Amino acid sequence: MDTIIRAMERYRRDALAAVVGRLGGRRDRGDVPGWVLITLMTAGIVTVLWGFAGDRLLELFGDAIGNVTGPGR
Repeated sequence: MDTIIRAMERYRRDALAAVVGRLGGRRDRGDVPGWVLITLMTAGIVTVLWGFAGDRLLELFGDAIGNVTGPGR
């Protein structure tokens, strides 16, 4: 009978520790290497596009900003 009681107490202690660990433990940071890879790939794509179409992009941006009007105009 003592074996069963000790096993139940150990199970209860481990279950409580697991719950406390989930509630108050460190946060899950997600897939950091995946985000780093996505960031680097995005920077590479922007660099390549800027190299090919930088002048046209500047012209488009200038035209867009030039066509913005203030309130009531």
